[in-house]
Amino acid sequence: MSSVSGGLDRIEAVFDEGILVADAGLLLVGSLVGRLGLGGLIDDTVVPPQAGRGSGAKVLTAVFSMLVGGSFISDADRLRTASTGSVLGFAVAAPSALGTFLRSFAWGHVRRLGRAREPALGRAREAGAAPGADRITVGVGSTMAEVHSGAKGGAAYGHSGRLGCHPLVASRDDTGEIVHARMRRGSSQRGHVRFVAETVNRARRLAPGAGLALRADAGFFSWDLIDKLKAHDTRFLIAVASNPKIDRVIAAIDDRDWTPTGYTDDGEAQVAETELTSARRPKDKPAHTARLVVRRTRLVGPQADLFPHWRHHTSDTDAETLDTKAADAAYRSHARVELAAGDLKAGGLAHSPSASFTANAAWLACAALAHNIARWTARIGQVHDPRKLTVAATTARRLLTVPGRLVNRSSRPTLRLPAQWPRADTFTTALQHTRNLPQRC
Repeated sequence: MSSVSGGLDRIEAVFDEGILVADAGLLLVGSLVGRLGLGGLIDDTVVPPQAGRGSGAKVLTAVFSMLVGGSFISDADRLRTASTGSVLGFAVAAPSALGTFLRSFAWGHVRRLGRAREPALGRAREAGAAPGADRITVGVGSTMAEVHSGAKGGAAYGHSGRLGCHPLVASRDDTGEIVHARMRRGSSQRGHVRFVAETVNRARRLAPGAGLALRADAGFFSWDLIDKLKAHDTRFLIAVASNPKIDRVIAAIDDRDWTPTGYTDDGEAQVAETELTSARRPKDKPAHTARLVVRRTRLVGPQADLFPHWRHHTSDTDAETLDTKAADAAYRSHARVELAAGDLKAGGLAHSPSASFTANAAWLACAALAHNIARWTARIGQVHDPRKLTVAATTARRLLTVPGRLVNRSSRPTLRLPAQWPRADTFTTALQHTRNLPQRC
């Protein structure tokens, strides 16, 4: 279309079109959610007081709003514009009803909503959203969603000195799916062993017969956790925070035992390994001797004065089949859970909407479901190279936020989308793959 004669000031804006669809690409997500039967699954699992059979529609209202960039409860109004609701497959809840619904959650309802993610993951796997594997790796970590009011339920100051909510997150390395997520009050380490045990049990149910490995940052390290992982026959790579004992152990490593490894051109890195023995423990718990992998780095050349001394990074592992370099590289892939957590925060978790802790916990569960649905849509629809992790914002920008008009053509509903849309073929192919899936009840 050529430019308007006389300039943009001549264009009049009138909000009176009833057949427009603001985010027409949600047809793709709505088709997938319908095929997987997620609305009915949530209805059967989560019934807070006064929610009745409307739980699925209210949860999906929050989820679909998050998928197109919503981070406030009021953003759900975007789904109620013109004919947008016609491409979703469920009755969109008003923001006021959604807020009331979230505030009605008790902790047990939050837990049930989190558990509903497990059969949802199973259904997605059966539909082809997750590859089969002899061994899977799950990364666990904590993240922070910054808030600006101490009235937000569960908010506390973390090590960075900023106020925020501090949920625990576990994601599968190869798909980026959130396997488990839980809101917590404050930012202490309390409850991390139970969270990891729940994550391990859930991962085993999702991939029966597959070997399991777990990666975690230094905030999770404890001998009690290692006891639990060994009892569950789970391999592990866990960072160890620096302290005087660790410093003494590292200082005792002979210079001849350090091996050069890959690093940037203006720096150098070396790896070595030693043993770490646990401190005195209760009589019913034997002492541990752990394999400690140490990586040290420093700058060289013109920038060496910035960091002239070695900086050390340590991790504990029981991966006997990996040599020192491989064990170090395997731990550094822990960055994948950081990518998943970052994607989660860039989506629905960019904001904690309520003064109620349980409402924020339910919001986290909705954000985790939205995070997973974005990945299932990309993988099942064959949107991009399956070896690459999906970024929800990219999927939304390319496929979901495309505008359209819902019209009748020869008595058939037709969604008319923009000509020359750069991802038109990708969208059409993804929709066809999704519609080829069997319908779940």
